[in-house]
Amino acid sequence: MAFTYSNETVMQAFRLYSQLAMNGAAAKERLQEYMADDEIRGLVDQFAAEVDCAVIAAGDELYLIPLARLSPFHVSNDYMKKTYLRASAVNADLYLMYLAMIVFIGAFYDSYQSLEPTRNFLPLDEWAMLVQERIESLKEHDEEQLKRFEQEFSYNWSTIIEKWDTMDDIKETAKRQTGNTISRLSFLDTARRFLLEQQLAEEVGAGELALTGKTRVIVGRYFMELEYNRGILEFLYRLDERKKDAEGEEPDAVDLEN
Repeated sequence: MAFTYSNETVMQAFRLYSQLAMNGAAAKERLQEYMADDEIRGLVDQFAAEVDCAVIAAGDELYLIPLARLSPFHVSNDYMKKTYLRASAVNADLYLMYLAMIVFIGAFYDSYQSLEPTRNFLPLDEWAMLVQERIESLKEHDEEQLKRFEQEFSYNWSTIIEKWDTMDDIKETAKRQTGNTISRLSFLDTARRFLLEQQLAEEVGAGELALTGKTRVIVGRYFMELEYNRGILEFLYRLDERKKDAEGEEPDAVDLEN
């Protein structure tokens, strides 16, 4: 069924989409315009879909978020390396950073069935501890299993494990063993900076991070869905579920915290 829109409506929608495309967000006035007019909202959503994006409302703002790697608004690996990591960074650094951010978000939810966070904030040192737990869980897979999973998910799990293990322990004052070694907290601070700049986290205290409204909406709509996470969450937390079964406990769908 074809729809006919007035020129004024099309231009209003395009101006709103252009602001989202340029800034990634639009403030309160634009949010009200988007929510109040079905035609404008429909057009903006169509414009976003054409570039593999979605428009979400969180708090008093609208956000344009990419849904696929091919979207021109997707943050590329090269940009991540140049902007947030060291000049000598390799793909393993990048994927360890992705893993750290998955663990960060997962720490706020107790299962795939959770629609609301079950905690208010996450301290940096606890974040490091949770990443360590995921690394130890990965180590429980034998080498052949990891190779198979590497092909399935396009993540080099063995290299991620090695990268984390070669970092200094959690203490910032730990003596560097080589010129390329950085501390785990320093690495997580890099991930923290990305989360803050992308408005995916906010600081609520010294070394304490909370999820933003934007992130909570993204988690509710996309993060838990297999279509978007490509099974990575199930793989990372599968062993926890099996341990619960073995211990005779009633498991959640997938435990994301313990």
